[in-house]
Amino acid sequence: MSTVFAIFIVLWTCTMVGLLAVGGYFMFRKFLKRLPKDDGKSIIDWEEHYINETLHMWGEEQRAFLEELVTPVPELFRDVARQKIAGRISQVAVEKNKNAITQEVIIEGYILATPKRDHKFLKQTLDEKNIDVQPYLPLFEK
Repeated sequence: MSTVFAIFIVLWTCTMVGLLAVGGYFMFRKFLKRLPKDDGKSIIDWEEHYINETLHMWGEEQRAFLEELVTPVPELFRDVARQKIAGRISQVAVEKNKNAITQEVIIEGYILATPKRDHKFLKQTLDEKNIDVQPYLPLFEK
């Protein structure tokens, strides 16, 4: 066996182990979100529950606004991000006893559902739409 071929085999093995580790990490995270908590429902079950409970409250304008907010998420992960954010928005609407999903509820739910690094894009989008950020500053601090 030549040295070049041996190096190729070692590099290929390292590449495959690395790719399997990355894929396993994401699969394990999804598995953890599916595990039931103390109340008997998983995180994903609660998201689906809140979305189904408020499905009639979503209008086309609100769906388009949510779609605009999830555009920076890569296409591969956009469905998962959309469900997580929509679940949180729906939870906020239910907890505040809203009759409809409003722009304020969408913004609050988006802030609560996303990590701080995504808030920069939200602030930029709100500025483009001439929406005042001041009422949401305490939420950005959390």
